[in-house]
Amino acid sequence: MSITGTLIIQMIVFLILVGFTMKYVWPPIAKALDDRAAKIAEGLAAADKAKSELSAANKRVEVELGQARNESAQRVADAERRAQAIIEEAKARGEEERKKIVAAAQAEAEQQTIKARESLREQVAALAVKGAEQILRKEVNPAVHADLLSRLQTEL
Repeated sequence: MSITGTLIIQMIVFLILVGFTMKYVWPPIAKALDDRAAKIAEGLAAADKAKSELSAANKRVEVELGQARNESAQRVADAERRAQAIIEEAKARGEEERKKIVAAAQAEAEQQTIKARESLREQVAALAVKGAEQILRKEVNPAVHADLLSRLQTEL
């Protein structure tokens, strides 16, 4: 065998191998590569979609957080206003109660003053009777002279 014959046979075998590979081996490999490229493209598209959804979700979260902050600030302000109203109401009730207590104390003091005056009148009347008794040197009967004593009491 000559080198040229061997070379020609090798070329024929190589061409048969290339033909066989092109007909039976290459299509499944090309199909697998195309499927893989499609899956990668789908994955990238899904990643872009997920990224945009994440961005939208983050925006919604920020909006909801802002609303929650505003709502909590409003609730705090409402609670402070309510607390201030309760304080004012308690002050008003305390002032009313103070006025009632002062009025009751003044009325009680007035009653005690009247009682003290009446007691003093009775004591002065008794002293006047004793003084008159000592002046007259005889015993004065309080039951007999009750009218005189009551007139004396009213005059004092």
